[in-house]
Amino acid sequence: MSDSMIAADKLSNGGGRLYQRLAQTLFEQLVAGRYAIGDRLPAERELSVEYNVSRPAVREALIALEVQGYIDVRVGAGAFVRRLPGDEDRPGFAITAFELTEARIIFEGEAAALAAVHITDAELDELEALVEQISIENLLPEVTEIADRQFHLAIAKATRNNAIHMAIEEFWRIRATSAECALLHDKARHAKIRPVVAEHSAILDALRAHDPVASRAAMHAHLSAVMEHLLFTTEERAIEEAKRSVAATRARYRVPTAAG
Repeated sequence: MSDSMIAADKLSNGGGRLYQRLAQTLFEQLVAGRYAIGDRLPAERELSVEYNVSRPAVREALIALEVQGYIDVRVGAGAFVRRLPGDEDRPGFAITAFELTEARIIFEGEAAALAAVHITDAELDELEALVEQISIENLLPEVTEIADRQFHLAIAKATRNNAIHMAIEEFWRIRATSAECALLHDKARHAKIRPVVAEHSAILDALRAHDPVASRAAMHAHLSAVMEHLLFTTEERAIEEAKRSVAATRARYRVPTAAG
């Protein structure tokens, strides 16, 4: 059995979250000297195939190692070894952006359904103003999510359930303070990924109709899209975006032929 097959079997049969087991495996490879400082790790797709894990699991594992300073993930180039673990080093793990978004899908979906029953006209007007504010903030040079946060917390408040409101407030606190969450969302901001107005408008429309099923579905659709956006740093997507940008630039400055 090859080393990769042994590692994949270990991942599938070990304890803890899958991404943590993969991060531990990559950590052990750094300790064993498989990679030197400056070496490029295999691409995300290669790691996904080699260890039979999903791309989000690979992304989470790399983020966990990046947060701790072992690797540097460069958009469009891949992951490079930044430093090697010392004898006393052990990989640590916080809540990841993917874990947090999974939790938000569950909690905020149900919060939207409950809010649809209790929300008032004044609260709906507040949400409408916040959607407009999101649209305005999206025009600013720097990405800001102030109105986005207020939008979600206003829905949580409209549930008339303090426990739900507090839980969703805590999710947003974790998003800002968990090192792994903060790193990925910071990358998203640098890539100019912004809150999508149409998704928030769909949530507002469902709430205005006082339709719990539609409100839950709209929130699920929005946060599922957020999950997809968190994969923006995958190497292949970045490369494809770079290729499209280069092609567009070439087309823009292409010298016309005499026949043209």
